[in-house]
Amino acid sequence: MWDLGTLEELHHATGAAGTPAPPTTRLWSMLSHSLSSFLPLLQDTLVYVAEEEGKVIGFVQASGRPQGAALATVTSLQVVNLVVSPDARVESVGPALIEHLANQAIGKGIERLFVRLPTDEDTIPVLRRYGFHQFATEHVLYAEAPEARSPSVPFGLRDAKGRDLRLLYSLYRKVTPLGVAQMEVPNYKEWRRLKTEPILRLGRAHAQQYVVERVELVGWVGIQKAGGPTRPHTLSFLALPEPGLPEELADHAIAALGTQPGPAWSSLRHYDSHMIDALRGRGFETLLNQSLMVKELALRAPLREKALVPSFG
Repeated sequence: MWDLGTLEELHHATGAAGTPAPPTTRLWSMLSHSLSSFLPLLQDTLVYVAEEEGKVIGFVQASGRPQGAALATVTSLQVVNLVVSPDARVESVGPALIEHLANQAIGKGIERLFVRLPTDEDTIPVLRRYGFHQFATEHVLYAEAPEARSPSVPFGLRDAKGRDLRLLYSLYRKVTPLGVAQMEVPNYKEWRRLKTEPILRLGRAHAQQYVVERVELVGWVGIQKAGGPTRPHTLSFLALPEPGLPEELADHAIAALGTQPGPAWSSLRHYDSHMIDALRGRGFETLLNQSLMVKELALRAPLREKALVPSFG
């Protein structure tokens, strides 16, 4: 009978955690919801193990989306660990674990499996062979000392309010490729349920949130200040590719951190190239690239969207 200690030993043996790394990489590992994170089994997660001659040679672990949600209330899972012993064959043990997780998930009414992992991860070919496909690339940007290039406040900037939630969903749909939005957050009801999920770049509860309103909402920035000297500030963005807007949002976010902001990081998608360029021009560098992948377990017909605010200009 396996226990938590057995799984932790296997997790460390594969190099998935606890390996020497530069400070920024250790920091990212702490913040990431990727395969390198090991969630306590006390949380509501699914864990299945592979055994050979009574010895655990691998395990797969998945949690509900959003993270921490009760499994009985969700329709999609985030795979947070797929670990195979160095002594076992990943090409045979990995698929068996994924197939078993998928079969069990279907029986629980789960429609999709999501996974986030580094683009050079050896597990990616295994996942592709068993039905996962990449729907986006996530770029994690980091700066030890970001510098704002202008003190000006973006025209139309104001504090975000609760009534902006539907307008923010409309903005999300405008800046996100149609296929990604329909798969990730197909309707406003799902947006409300998943609005704290990292995939939406809204992160955890932000101390400060601002929107830029120019007839319609054209931008949003969330600023979560670090809770200690060893942690970076978190910056999140949604922005239309209007000339100058990404740069204005980046400057405002950095300025809001104070005169000596300290390290900061932001997670953006490949289609956020305008925001990525703006941050790179202010001292940010790419720390990690991750593949965002999904496996469909059931076919769903997209719901007709209602009451979206029309786009002007």
